[in-house]
Parts: sequence; structure tokens; C-alpha cells
Amino acid sequence: MYLLHINKSEYYDADKNEFFETPEKYLELEHSLISVSKWEAKWKRAFLSEKTGPKTREELLDYIKCMTLTKNVDPTVYESITDQQIADVMKYAGDPMTATSFKNTRKGRASNSFITNEVIYWQMCQNGIPFECQKWHLNRLMTLIRVCNEKGEPPKKMSEDALLRQYASTNAKRRKPKKH
Repeated sequence: MYLLHINKSEYYDADKNEFFETPEKYLELEHSLISVSKWEAKWKRAFLSEKTGPKTREELLDYIKCMTLTKNVDPTVYESITDQQIADVMKYAGDPMTATSFKNTRKGRASNSFITNEVIYWQMCQNGIPFECQKWHLNRLMTLIRVCNEKGEPPKKMSEDALLRQYASTNAKRRKPKKH
């Protein structure tokens, strides 16, 4: 969870030709599959893909609204969020939130498909991951999905050279005289 402190501020609404004051507020945020689902339902594009182009300030503020766990937030509070605060929230969203790391062993071209919330839900179903995990930080959930996928793969075949080296090593151990 990320705690975002929004200072009390004043802004001008040109449509109403009035000044407004927004109160100081603390927002509890979570970058989760639920947040991504809400955002994609509104914007009709993949949140996690850079292939769909950069997100506007309006889209990023809306994602922060989708991340908000705090109840009954006055919508004008979001008008006071600074560009630096947006950057900090996106940095939090990019944090791996886990000690698990992977060797980058993927070969071939990058996929042209986009990862959307429905694809992630499908991966959860395929791996038997309970839906309660949709509330986790998204990167932690994605790591769990990747672990499930990698642990479920059959072992990779050894190259012929590696296999021959293993046979040679095993034979050398067998040929050593045993000490009694």
C-alpha cells in the first residue's frame, strides 16, 4: 500500500469562474489487478503496455483514482496532485515488491499481444491462484504467476556437449578406485 499525502490547495475552475479550496488529505493507494481492471474498463486500452503510447496526465490521475482504497474522497482532491506525486506513485507501481528474481532466459521475439487484466485473470485461473490475490500489488502477483509457469514447465533438455561432459564426469567418478 502507498500513502499519498495531498496538501491543502487552491485552484481556479475556469468553467465556473470560481476559486476552490481542496482539503489536506491522505490517500491509501494500491497498484493491483483490480485497479488495472477499473482503468482498462474506462479507457479501453491496455494499461501495462507501452505499445499503446504514453499515458496523459488525465489518464494517470484517473489510474490513481482507480488505485484509491480510501473511501468517500472528494473528487476535487485529485486536482491537487502534482506531477512529482504522480511520478512517485508510478515508481511505487514499478517496484517489484518481492525478493524473487529470474534469469532472463526467454528466447525469440517479443510478443505483439498486449497484457490486459483479462489475460492476467486467465493466468490466475490456469495456475489455480485464488482471486483474493487480485488485491495484491500487481508486480507481486505477476511474479507468482511467473513462478507457477516456470515451475510447471518440463525440465529443459541438455545440449549434446553438456550431456557428454556429464557422462564423462560420471564415468570418471566410477573409475576411481574405492578406498576401503
